[in-house]
Formats: sequence, C-alpha cells, structure tokens
Amino acid sequence: MATSRARRSCLAVPGSSLKMLEKAQGLAADQVFLDLEDAVAPLAKADARKNIVAALNEGDWGGKTRVVRVNDLTTPWTYRDVIETVEGAGSNLDCIMLPKVQTPEHVAWLDLTLTQLEKSLGLRVGGIGIEAQIENARGLVNVDAIAAASPRIETIIFGPADFMASINMRSMVVGALNPDYPGDPYHYILMRILMAARMHDLQAIDGPFLQVRDVDAFREVAKRSAALGFDGKWVLHPGQIDAANEIYSPSQFDYDHAELILDAYEFYTSEAGGRLGAVMLGDEMIDEASRKMAVVMAAKGRAAGMARTSSFTPLDA
Repeated sequence: MATSRARRSCLAVPGSSLKMLEKAQGLAADQVFLDLEDAVAPLAKADARKNIVAALNEGDWGGKTRVVRVNDLTTPWTYRDVIETVEGAGSNLDCIMLPKVQTPEHVAWLDLTLTQLEKSLGLRVGGIGIEAQIENARGLVNVDAIAAASPRIETIIFGPADFMASINMRSMVVGALNPDYPGDPYHYILMRILMAARMHDLQAIDGPFLQVRDVDAFREVAKRSAALGFDGKWVLHPGQIDAANEIYSPSQFDYDHAELILDAYEFYTSEAGGRLGAVMLGDEMIDEASRKMAVVMAAKGRAAGMARTSSFTPLDA
C-alpha cells in the first residue's frame, strides 16, 4: 500500500470551529481531516485557515493522520488554502485532501504546487500525500487515471452527497439504501473506486452517513463497504468512531486465523516442514492463495493494534 497510515475512522472537523478542533485531538479516530470546504461558510474560510494552521502546529494529535481538506478547483479558494496551510504548518501535515476531483489534471496541479512549496520551505519533496475525493460522474469515469496521476496519492474517497446530486439520484438520505430500489444503489460506485484504488495499491475510504445519532444505521451502511474491502469510513460524530474502528478491523477470530495460516505456511514450505506447497491446517487446506488472503487480514489486525490469542504448533512437534 502507498502508505502505512491506517484509516479506519476518518473524523471530519470544521476548520471554523475552535471547540471541535480542540476536542478532536482527544478522540480515538485514526485520521482527522480539518475541513476548509463544505463545513466552512465562504466568509469564514480565511479565519478557518488560520485556525487550522494553529491547531496543526500547537495541538497534540496523538499519532493521528493529519489531513486538511481544501476547496475544490472550481472555486476561488483552493490556491490560498494550499499555500497558507503548507507554508504555515507543512511540517505537521500528512496529506491534503482534494475534493470533487474530476480529471487527473486536478491531481497534477496539486502535486506540482506541493512540490514547489516543499522545495521552497525545505520540506522533504513528496512528504505531503494526496487524498482524492470522487464526487461526481466525471470523476468516477476517470477514477483509474486519477488514481495513477501522482505518486503522492494515498487514498481514494467516495463522496456520496455530492455524487447523489450530480447524477440526480432520487434520495435525500445520504449513504442509506433506497426502499424503491431492489438492491444497493452504491454498489457499482464503491466497487469502481475500490478497483481503481487496489490497482494502484491505494487505500479506499467510504464517505459519511449523515444521520449522526443513529449509530445502528451507521453500522449497517459501514458493513456493506467493509465487506467489499474498503479500509475505512468518514465519521461526523464521536459516537460513530468506535463503530467504524470495530467494523473496519478484523474480528479476533479472523485475525488469529490469519496469523495461524501465515505461521503454518511459513513452516510447511520450509526445509524443516517438508517443503510442502499445500497442507492442512485443522480441517482447512491452505496454499499460496490462502497466504495472500492471510497477509491482508493480518496486516489489518496489526494496524488496529490487535494482539494474538492463539499460537501455531506443528502437528509433529
């Protein structure tokens, strides 16, 4: 993966709210993105930039991935968002999130701008990553090219609300299933984003669920993208964080099982284990394909800080 930074829960924090900028530092989200876009009114954007720079430089983010979402490139604010944020707090910033990405040229602009800033500020070139948010039909159609547009890209994100509006979807409940549609109207969109992300070894993140106090409904929505293979989901309320961290982490059983497969495969393919290519682990046959699946599951568990509750012992030991 392009980055080792885990993103199970991605907490949105309005840059205009000093209270939320302070509170977010103590929450258990893997990532915080300090927002200059939709959560900030036009007249408040200049002050929000200053708030975010101060919060990045003075706050204690406890190892969280620190991201700033700038405004999209159709607005008059993007340039100043990027310049002021990176000049003011570039050494304390992990990524810039670019919303409403429609073409690879949008990413190329941000990449070049970041490179110029890093060189002029003495920062490591390439040190600030990019997260690209897909929020309309054009962006989705171009998502493969967008994912390949820069080595800085770490994450592809689904933005459901703007996407729904852009395709005239007949629903006002962001992220939820529509009772008038006999299936999941987001399945194709999510899979398209996921395939582009995995093709380029990137993380894939699901967007927000706006009924913030209905945690049970959040869980149901999150389980769908987690089952497909998404790495995490946006959270808009502290009550959603624990649910996201749980849902996008393996179960204890799956994590233990993955580690056992890795141990068993390593042993049985070795000289001491008989140099076998396919063996039995209990009632299950495991081979190289099993190992690859286990690598993914074990990596998710380790990133979540999970501890093993079982150990491997060869049958003839």
